[in-house]
Amino acid sequence: MVKKMRAKKSKKQLLDEAKLEHEKFLKKLGYTGKFKGKSVNEIPNYKTVSKVPNTSDTIGIGNKLPRSIYTGDEIMGIATTHKSNMVPIRKDNKQAAIDVANMRR
Repeated sequence: MVKKMRAKKSKKQLLDEAKLEHEKFLKKLGYTGKFKGKSVNEIPNYKTVSKVPNTSDTIGIGNKLPRSIYTGDEIMGIATTHKSNMVPIRKDNKQAAIDVANMRR
């Protein structure tokens, strides 16, 4: 059985065929290649747009929360764990200080 070899198309032929196919596609979409002076999407004239009311006059941002001030009576001290992390020790939790001293979490 003898196989027939297909003749390969040159690069120029391939490019010409692709160009023709692309031109058919553009023609199908209605592209003529000439600018008619009017774009499809026109840019609005923002000088004539009515003024938008300022929303900050009517919508509040909420009540201001009171500022938190530390009084100095909640934390007993700061401990350092085995990974050099700083851990606050509170007065009401003395077991936390014992756990840090014993290298526990």
